[in-house]
Amino acid sequence: MAQYPLATEMAEAAAQAAQQHDALMALAVPRDQGLAPRRFAHRPVAPAAPESAAPASGDAAPPEGDPCWWSVAQIAAGYRLGRITPEQLVQAMLNRIATLDPVLHAYVHLDAEGALAAARDPALPRGALYGVPVAIKDMIDVAGMPTTCHSALRLGAVAVRDAPAVAALRAAGAIILGKLATHEFAIGGPSFDLPFPPARNPWNPAHHPGGSSSGAGAAVAAGLAVLALGTDTAGSVRNPASACGIVGLKPTRGLIDCAGVVPLAWSLDHLGILARSVADTGAGLRVLAPVGGAGATPRVGYIRHFHTVDMPATVGMAAALDRAAQALGATEAQLPPLDDFALVNRVILQCEGAAYHEAELRAAPEVFARRTRSALLAGLFANAGDYLLARRAQAMLSDAVEALFTRFDVLLCASGMYPACRIDDDAAIDTTYMAQARGVFNLTGHPALAMMAGVSAQGLPLAIQLAARHGEEGTLLAVAQRWESEMGGPQRPPVAQWLSAP
Repeated sequence: MAQYPLATEMAEAAAQAAQQHDALMALAVPRDQGLAPRRFAHRPVAPAAPESAAPASGDAAPPEGDPCWWSVAQIAAGYRLGRITPEQLVQAMLNRIATLDPVLHAYVHLDAEGALAAARDPALPRGALYGVPVAIKDMIDVAGMPTTCHSALRLGAVAVRDAPAVAALRAAGAIILGKLATHEFAIGGPSFDLPFPPARNPWNPAHHPGGSSSGAGAAVAAGLAVLALGTDTAGSVRNPASACGIVGLKPTRGLIDCAGVVPLAWSLDHLGILARSVADTGAGLRVLAPVGGAGATPRVGYIRHFHTVDMPATVGMAAALDRAAQALGATEAQLPPLDDFALVNRVILQCEGAAYHEAELRAAPEVFARRTRSALLAGLFANAGDYLLARRAQAMLSDAVEALFTRFDVLLCASGMYPACRIDDDAAIDTTYMAQARGVFNLTGHPALAMMAGVSAQGLPLAIQLAARHGEEGTLLAVAQRWESEMGGPQRPPVAQWLSAP
């Protein structure tokens, strides 16, 4: 990994901030000269749909095979039929973690004793996630466990209480296995200059697993947790879902309480669910928030120009998106250029992130990983005008997406433009990591979901992204379920191939 003098990094950050200022002026001012933008407000969350309108939580037929791969419904059936106990399932999961995690590095803190104690506890709540092993991104508080944010700055930061979302999972009977790897403070990218190694992709451990909820993607995809709770500020739930071939859902902004979560950018942060199937994603979401929407056959709009004109995708990724569009009966539609969304998301994220970390960035910037520092420093060189211009542009872009939702119920577009690259290839990470359309829906607050759409010629997952109106997660899950059925159900990574390799 190349080393850069800190003065050079500062100069590059200042230059980036200046370029972004000019681009914001061009984007936010001339289009509506002298007029204040309309205030952006979310639609109210729709009433919860009838149970029949949303996908059920999986096939409840008697489960078979390795229980680490069972769905939420299969686990419930296994308990009901006496095939397995919560303690046996947790022990099987811990055994699998002991075998695979020395390679994947998904966990930064494993609470084996606590998980087994919860599994044995006769008072374990018999809710919708009774006995389901889950894991939590290490940006989110879990009582008695450190919330390190994968950073040397927080190694001793032990949480005194559960974040409300974690408490809701426990109240539904979930068993917390531990804390999962992340990019430092949920930004930057996979880094080797931190207290913990970066997580790796279970489809090929030489490749990155996406981020910043990197450990969550790796753990769920590899059968090291059934569900994971992650954070998403510019796509950090949907990126690892895309890279690892699972499902990642960022719900409507504010639908899941972000209290007890170390912030990256307050106005863009969301909590989200990662799971191996659409049904399990819905099962996890329903214990955290009401699920609205779903009803008549949804109309699907296809934002094809994001990956054909704005940020060209690989041939394989583009073909996978076209297959999904055909299967879902999508109609091509248009939004502002993807570069506009990317610019505005980046400036807001940099300004808010730098504000949160300002004291440490100014006093001891060298304590951060290089990628973290590089991602945040430009925010120190931005001014209030830049931030306000970005918020003005955010309102304009959100209005454009809202207008499209008067014609369509769900939007289909790219998640990322490339499959996961090698984790040790800095140049490829710099090129591919930001080539994505996920930040669009952090800006607008709409629920968005990424899921597998095939396998590349190199044997790595391809992905699509779906988005719906505010509060209509049920509609989103219903369309995702249709695509998952077209794909033949969830797919597993070839763990045995690399595990047995010399």
